[in-house]
Amino acid sequence: MSAEDGTYHALLARHDAMRLRRNLLSPGGGTEPGDTARPAPQEPYDGAADQRLIMSRLDLVAPFDELITQLYAALFTRHPALRSLFPSGMEFQQAHLARAFWYLIEHLDQPERITETFTQLGRDHRKLGVRPAQYTAFEQALCEALRFRSGEHWSAELEDAWVRMLRLGVTAMVRGAEAALREPACWSATVTEHRRCGPDLAVLRARPHEPFRYRAGQYTAVEHALLPHTWRPYYVAGEPGRDGELEFHVRCTAPGGVSEALVHRTGAGDRVRLGPPKGSLALGDGPEGEVRLVAWDTGWAAMKALLREAERRARPAAERRVRLFLGADTPAGLYDTGYAAELERRRPWLSVVTVAGGAPGEDAYGRLARAVAHGAGPASGRTLVAGPPAMVRAVTGLLLDAGLPAGNVLHDPLPDGPYPGPYTAGGHGPGVAAPPRDRPVPA
Repeated sequence: MSAEDGTYHALLARHDAMRLRRNLLSPGGGTEPGDTARPAPQEPYDGAADQRLIMSRLDLVAPFDELITQLYAALFTRHPALRSLFPSGMEFQQAHLARAFWYLIEHLDQPERITETFTQLGRDHRKLGVRPAQYTAFEQALCEALRFRSGEHWSAELEDAWVRMLRLGVTAMVRGAEAALREPACWSATVTEHRRCGPDLAVLRARPHEPFRYRAGQYTAVEHALLPHTWRPYYVAGEPGRDGELEFHVRCTAPGGVSEALVHRTGAGDRVRLGPPKGSLALGDGPEGEVRLVAWDTGWAAMKALLREAERRARPAAERRVRLFLGADTPAGLYDTGYAAELERRRPWLSVVTVAGGAPGEDAYGRLARAVAHGAGPASGRTLVAGPPAMVRAVTGLLLDAGLPAGNVLHDPLPDGPYPGPYTAGGHGPGVAAPPRDRPVPA
């Protein structure tokens, strides 16, 4: 795309965003000829009331997988061109949308939290080629699916509650997309190195074609050329700004997915695309208390980046103690640990604890959790955790039970959130987090 084309599309996207915002906030709310006019959400928005209404009649539209199947059928029938924005297999996308719906419903009484989360989601969705006006088509398809699922029990009151909920999230997404117009929607990168660390594990290095600014501990979504429109999140292990190259650790967990393509079908010179960086893992600025870095398998990538950041910051007069906990199913699963061992030898502020193997049937995640909890005082520093959802829950649960403040135990989003967090080995399929089961409907 030429510079002139890029400027044109940026202006067009801004125009669409402004038009959609006017539609969302204007009285009447119709967006196309023939649409049923609905009042825009009034300030302050009573999300708790809509939450009660939606939950009380959830049985009319559940299960969500059937509602979402009907939604996409309506969307692609009305707008066939939109099908090209989605991967050929829709299972991951449908699970992603189910999580987003559940997140909206469960947090409707906290509109500020939804706004913060969906602002980031809107920025991230730019890489998919979604333009703001296309959210209008999605809203129409949702209404059609709600009417189909509800049948004779459909009511305008219930549909309006769903639309107000959707528009709360969409408005935040549009604002997030607008705020990010000065950065690329995604970054192309060339693989410069591909190193196998085992039968199903690879460490890749890739150089983005444009500056890619991120913080240590963040992750990014990766798309392989063999699987267009299919994105999976991975931690970046490299040190920000060092040489422009990014390092990814990828475990292949099932055939046919992004992880298999990156491990078994990628070499130097191949191209990948990257989404915007995101994530909440960070060392923090204060010197008080030790920092515990806890990783299982490829979660080590996040901790490797944070260790590099800790080494860069270290000053002899005020060194902050760091304890690194690495876990794996077997000793052979503890890969690429040379950096940690060498750093521990050179830096007295670092100690490394490994947990691998164990007695048959023993809970490996539990062993790691107990190792982390051992000696951790009730208010002792912060703990950063990266790994499979079950491992993250095991470690955080035990630490909270031991009395550590919840604000001192940090991890990135688990599959229950509106979008999946970074993929690490031990998940459900090739970078796919398990879709949530439908919750029981309140009486």
